[in-house]
Amino acid sequence: MIFFNNFTRKLMILNLKEIIKSDTALSPDAGSTIFSLINRGLLERQDIKLDFYGIEVVTSAFLNAAIGQLYSKFESKDLNEHLKIVNLPIEDRALLRKVIERAKDYFQDQKSFEERMDDLYGDE
Repeated sequence: MIFFNNFTRKLMILNLKEIIKSDTALSPDAGSTIFSLINRGLLERQDIKLDFYGIEVVTSAFLNAAIGQLYSKFESKDLNEHLKIVNLPIEDRALLRKVIERAKDYFQDQKSFEERMDDLYGDE
């Protein structure tokens, strides 16, 4: 895990619609692109503002790739402090919360999480 100390940080604004060149945030590939930008910015000690302005549709696959995997590298408190998500449509906020909760569970104890999923779903 990466820990931050608090000193003056620059702000990186990521306009999602401009970066993915679409008003839909659907694919894990697009999410991975966003993850890479956020990850690099955080490692360079920048605060990040991820702006969903103009995005009409968001999927969990996109959010898992863009946001969920951040929890494998950063502490939740650091992400809460240094990553701000703005203009996410109200109807997508519950989906984001669910993605974050699952990511926290998964990356906190991967083996236990996978065993619980196997118990729930078996070998479908």
